[in-house]
Amino acid sequence: MPFSYGIDHLEPAFNDRPIPYITYGLHFDEAAAYHIEHTLNAKRVYIIASNSLSKNTDALKRLQHALGDKVVGTRIGLAPHTHWNQVLEVAQDAAPKQPDCMVTLGAGSLTDAAKVICWMLANDMTTSDGMEELASHGKDFKEPVIRHVAIPTSLSGGEYQALAGVTRDDGSDRKQLFPLPERNPSLVVLDPELTTTTPERIWLSTGVRAVDHCVETLCSLQSNDRGDAEAAKGLLRLVPALIRTHKDPQDLDARFETMRGVIEAMSAVSSGVPLGASHAIGHQLGPLGVGHGETSCIMLPAVCKWNEKVGANVERQAYTKKVLLRSPVVKDLLQAKYGNSLDKVDLGDILDAIFREIGMPRTLKDVGVGRDKLDGLATNSLTDHWIQTNAKPITEKEQVMEILEMVVE
Repeated sequence: MPFSYGIDHLEPAFNDRPIPYITYGLHFDEAAAYHIEHTLNAKRVYIIASNSLSKNTDALKRLQHALGDKVVGTRIGLAPHTHWNQVLEVAQDAAPKQPDCMVTLGAGSLTDAAKVICWMLANDMTTSDGMEELASHGKDFKEPVIRHVAIPTSLSGGEYQALAGVTRDDGSDRKQLFPLPERNPSLVVLDPELTTTTPERIWLSTGVRAVDHCVETLCSLQSNDRGDAEAAKGLLRLVPALIRTHKDPQDLDARFETMRGVIEAMSAVSSGVPLGASHAIGHQLGPLGVGHGETSCIMLPAVCKWNEKVGANVERQAYTKKVLLRSPVVKDLLQAKYGNSLDKVDLGDILDAIFREIGMPRTLKDVGVGRDKLDGLATNSLTDHWIQTNAKPITEKEQVMEILEMVVE
């Protein structure tokens, strides 16, 4: 059914748990105002808004107008990759305002920040030491009570995951992961028209991040039936819709399809299947200035090729290839490139063709990461928990370097 505005839909994002709910069918400002009032019963709202949305569109003004005197504070702009010191700044600003709802208007860095801040404020923490305690001993602390409403403008999917990454500001260029209680966001507002303000490269590359969730789930040697089913559905929804969006950025049906595909991708991730080296290395590429989704555009095909080279998950990759070839859009793309030789094309080749079709960067050089950064990147990647759950567990820096050399330029 084509996407349309006018009728509000409210439903759980997932079948197996109540949080978050998603709402669609109203414009984002109308939906946020209605559900903050009637669904969440919140009275004091703190907004964290994208700098570009605030400066280049009327989105923030629309949201503030819709919420009226409920707004007790607004933070405009956070640096990409959710920096530690900025999370502290916002927590310190929000705490005395005593919000009972936090709204994020923008992409994944804002979402991750709000998830951590809501948890900090539930425990009266506004210091760096407090953040360290939450990161290290989170299970010992109270769950968030502030309700988080996410209005995403990218496809990174963090609004569906009880995990947040915060980049340390200690010179290490390392991202610290926070395993969060499954309390927030409470509500995700889906508005495909709003996302037309997102630069195409950010929209498509974060969609590739969701593709990465699906592929690394399907390629895991610890996969399960539920993860496989959700990842396959997500892939078959995401890839054709991303290609359609690239061809026509104003196609709201395709945009909404990608947003629904992200939910399926995150359902796959939540099935308990551990991810692999594309995510692990990608987490540490982010602090080097690489966009959240661009890390997957570069690393996923290379990780697939490396895993196949070492014989780690050949059968799982073959299965994932079969899933992708069930899409007529993907099959037509590959036949145009490879003719009738698809039996000789591996999963890494297929992903490379898809990412190039939608104009994504494919090398570290494309995103300004030179050889001088590889050693530190490899070292930091070994600290990520998903490096150990790669199809072939990676324990040596030299193994990471082999993968990086495949995409250096």
